[in-house]
Amino acid sequence: MSRKGWSIHISLEQAPAPKQQIACTRSFGHPITTLPPLIEAVSEFASRAAEKLRHGNQRAGALLVFAHTSPFRPGLRFNKLATMQLHPPTSDTKALVCAAVSGLRRIYEPGFQLSKAGVMLMDLYSATEQQQSDLLFEEPAPKRDHGKLMEAMDRINERYGKSTVHIASTGRTQEDAAGWRMRQERRTPRYTTKLSEIPIARA
Repeated sequence: MSRKGWSIHISLEQAPAPKQQIACTRSFGHPITTLPPLIEAVSEFASRAAEKLRHGNQRAGALLVFAHTSPFRPGLRFNKLATMQLHPPTSDTKALVCAAVSGLRRIYEPGFQLSKAGVMLMDLYSATEQQQSDLLFEEPAPKRDHGKLMEAMDRINERYGKSTVHIASTGRTQEDAAGWRMRQERRTPRYTTKLSEIPIARA
């Protein structure tokens, strides 16, 4: 832009910087005291994080999983985490869920009323960068490429709704029987996204 001999140059960011971390955490609808519902929750979180990872065309080199009790509830305190290294970096939902569950089993202890858990993906690489770095290894670790499978799963879930296709350990077939999902009694109605919640006017 120029005017009367002077100019102004405004640089615009063409694309946002790649994410450095991807996290999915939730507070539970009820305190969790046993391992099975905790595994379901963490599997769900890892699955959601994996979707975000693929959406950004990235792969994760490490995964952190944590769980803790409420700081406001009296009783025994629990606050632990585990970091799992991923070799090679991956965006495969199955691999990420397996890593999250393995880390959870490592830190879990019975006897606590857990109120929150979460999964964080770290050491993120672009998928293109990782493919190029794989060529530097003379003997790359044996692996099965699930890229097409993950792509198909994402397309199905995008078209028919989240978790239409999911990892079995998320426990989605049991819905809220485990009691870890957030309470929704006071949730705002989803008039614009869910057909069954559109109000009906009767004359």
